[in-house]
Amino acid sequence: MKKIEAIIRPAQLEDVKQALAREGINGMTISEVHGFGRQRGHEELYRGAAYPVRLVPKLKIEVIVEDGKASILTEAIRRAAATGRIGDGKIWISPLEETIRIRTGERYELAV
Repeated sequence: MKKIEAIIRPAQLEDVKQALAREGINGMTISEVHGFGRQRGHEELYRGAAYPVRLVPKLKIEVIVEDGKASILTEAIRRAAATGRIGDGKIWISPLEETIRIRTGERYELAV
């Protein structure tokens, strides 16, 4: 199994959710996060005064999938989240040792 983590722009969430639904994904975790990369933040205006925003708001999506689906879902996320501008985000794929459903005790693929 694989864990796919993606950092995306908040505005792209619906597109990414739809892309994952088309690929048969019926569960994911979404967290609000803040950070920066090459984008290095930006300036915003508040009551006429400019102030720097160093940590940019993003969303983190986490999905657990079977090994064979990881590359398909990664590409679906990449296409749906891409705007072509700096700050579109990143995707990580990690091996997952074990998954356990708390309610039933099911393990591995049965728990997904």
